[in-house]
Formats: sequence, C-alpha cells, structure tokens
Amino acid sequence: MSGVKYRVVEHDGGWAYLVNGTYSETFPSHDAAFGAARRAACKQMRPGETTGIVWEDATGHWHAELSRAGDRPRTEVIG
Repeated sequence: MSGVKYRVVEHDGGWAYLVNGTYSETFPSHDAAFGAARRAACKQMRPGETTGIVWEDATGHWHAELSRAGDRPRTEVIG
C-alpha cells in the first residue's frame, strides 16, 4: 500500500494543499484549505471498482495490470 501526503501551504495570496507537486485551488484561510485536504484524502481512501489499467513508465514501456477496488493508498494531511 502506498502513501499520499496532503501538505497545507501558503499559495497565491491564500492557502492551498500540495499533493505530489500539484497545488489545489487557493482557499482564503488555512482552515478552509485543511478541511478541503481532509475531504480529498478521505475520498481517495474509499474503495472503487476493480478495473484494468494501462500505463506508460518513464522509459516508454507500457504496462497492463489489474487495479483492485480495495487497493487504496494511506493518506495523511500535514499542516
């Protein structure tokens, strides 16, 4: 199981959460950004449907695998 960290940071004159180098929209307060990060983190942990996925790695090779419904990452909100 992998892990995903949501980090609340100052951004663009307000607050946002940062995940894997990507910023969320900007919120007017730290509390608003923290709440949005918690909601996103909780949603990401919910099981979905088992489905096949195809992805390309950094070397250009394609991979096909089964993504199981219950294989969800651990999430953490920091900030």
